[in-house]
Amino acid sequence: MSGRNVATTEKDPRNFAIAIQQLFQGRSYAVGVCTLAAGATSTVVAAPNCAAASQVFLFPTTADAAAALASTFISSVGQQTFTVSHANNAQVDRIFAYVALG
Repeated sequence: MSGRNVATTEKDPRNFAIAIQQLFQGRSYAVGVCTLAAGATSTVVAAPNCAAASQVFLFPTTADAAAALASTFISSVGQQTFTVSHANNAQVDRIFAYVALG
């Protein structure tokens, strides 16, 4: 995760300006990395900025993740969490980057 987090009690306008500039540069706390659980058909991911109405997008970062992409999908989204459904196998390097928007 990257980007400046501005507290609700922040008074300095420079900190707001920096946070806005970083958003325009593509930085945010809406991203993360998850690894699919080996020997299971689903993986629950803790995502602090995820909400029930968020849309979650997965991007494979390893060859095994890319191979699993066709049978991998987001099956549910909730407050600060989402669940990825996937094939059950023993691979431990099915690593995905994600972004949760909305």
